[in-house]
Amino acid sequence: MRKFRVTVNGQPYDVLVEEFGAPATATPTFVPTARPPAPIQPASVPKSPPPAPLAAPPMAVKPSPAPQSKPVQPAGGSTVISAPMPGVILNVLVSSGQSVKIGDVLLILEAMKMENEVTASTAGVVKEVAVSKGSNVNTGDLMVVIE
Repeated sequence: MRKFRVTVNGQPYDVLVEEFGAPATATPTFVPTARPPAPIQPASVPKSPPPAPLAAPPMAVKPSPAPQSKPVQPAGGSTVISAPMPGVILNVLVSSGQSVKIGDVLLILEAMKMENEVTASTAGVVKEVAVSKGSNVNTGDLMVVIE
């Protein structure tokens, strides 16, 4: 048995606790004490200075560019604009026969509650628009063909 002093809600108690593997000699008891517990003296431990905090190297924060679809150059000089991520087409801003320049916004793709502008990666004339407003697309789906 080992004897401990425990304070619960400001009330000190003397407690006897049986150790595992030791023969039981007495029943654990809880005895409230009327006197305040003796202050516990901390062990004398040499103090070393705390380690200096590690400083993280400064990181340059770059704004993430608008998602770019990966153009595919099929035989015949056409460029295929495919979906860069799964989402819903919110708006189609081009139509077949329309002339576009590099960087022109072709359509708006909503993905993860964000509106993403899909831009033309090449200049030319829109040959085909394979999606419509409200349609769902998966990564890699054909959206626009430019020649």
